Amino acid sequence: MSRFIEVPARMLPPETLDALLETFVTRQGYDTTDTGDGMRGWVSELKRQLERGELLIAHDLELEMTEVMTLQQWRAFGRDLADDEEEGDY
Repeated sequence: MSRFIEVPARMLPPETLDALLETFVTRQGYDTTDTGDGMRGWVSELKRQLERGELLIAHDLELEMTEVMTLQQWRAFGRDLADDEEEGDY
């Protein structure tokens, strides 16, 4: 069984999706004055990125955590986990 699953954004309640996206904005250090619409502007932009497949929502079954990731983060994270498993450090 895989430790991580991708969660389709449409399956999340709107307030949950917004909270995940706001956490992503904060974690990435985005300047919320950039959009002219503050956090709402970033959340709208990130929703468009989710629709385009540039971002995804991943749920860690082991840690029971869900977060937004870029495709690059997802791929790097998957490689890091595979390396850990090969070395027996997992």
